[in-house]
Amino acid sequence: MSRIPGARAVHHIAYTVPDLDQAVDFFTEVIGAELAYRLGPVEDPEGNWMTEKLGVHPRASAQIAMLRLGPVTNLELFAYTSPDQDRSRPRNSDWGGHHFALYVDDVDKAVAYLREQPGVTILGEPETIEDGPIAGDRWVYFTTPWGLHMELINMPDGMPFEQTTETRLFRLEGEWTS
Repeated sequence: MSRIPGARAVHHIAYTVPDLDQAVDFFTEVIGAELAYRLGPVEDPEGNWMTEKLGVHPRASAQIAMLRLGPVTNLELFAYTSPDQDRSRPRNSDWGGHHFALYVDDVDKAVAYLREQPGVTILGEPETIEDGPIAGDRWVYFTTPWGLHMELINMPDGMPFEQTTETRLFRLEGEWTS
C-alpha cells in the first residue's frame, strides 16, 4: 500500500467561516470544543506569500482559530477578507461541497439539544439505514447559524460492512471530555 512517508494521522480539518467570533462561540458553547489558540492577521500586504503558500489572492488576510473537538480531532477555522472573495456556499452536491460528522451516543437526544440552539437548522428528521453495508447507522444533517453542514451519526458495533473487510472505522471508547 502506498502512502506519504511518515504519515501517522490527520492533524486537523479546516473550514473558512464568515465570522470567526461567531464560529468559535458556536463550537465552544454549543458543540463543546476547546479553543487552543487564535492568531492573525495572517497577510502579506506587499508580496505574494498568500498566493504562493495558501493559493488565495495576494492581498487576502486571515484570522485563524484552532479548536480541539474531543480527544482526537483538531478544527482550524479561517475568516478571510479578500478582494476576490466568493461568498457563496457550496452545496454538498457541488465540487468542494463538504460536511463533517459528530459521533453521538443518541442521535435523537442530540437533535433535541440542537433544536434549542439559536440559528441551528435540523435538515429533516433522524433516519436509520435499514439495509446495505451501513445498516443500523442512524444519522441526520444540520446547519450551523452561518450555514456550515454538519452531521450527527451513530453506528452501532457490528456494522454489516465489517463482515467483508478487516478495515474498521475509528470509534471512541468512553465519553468526550474536555
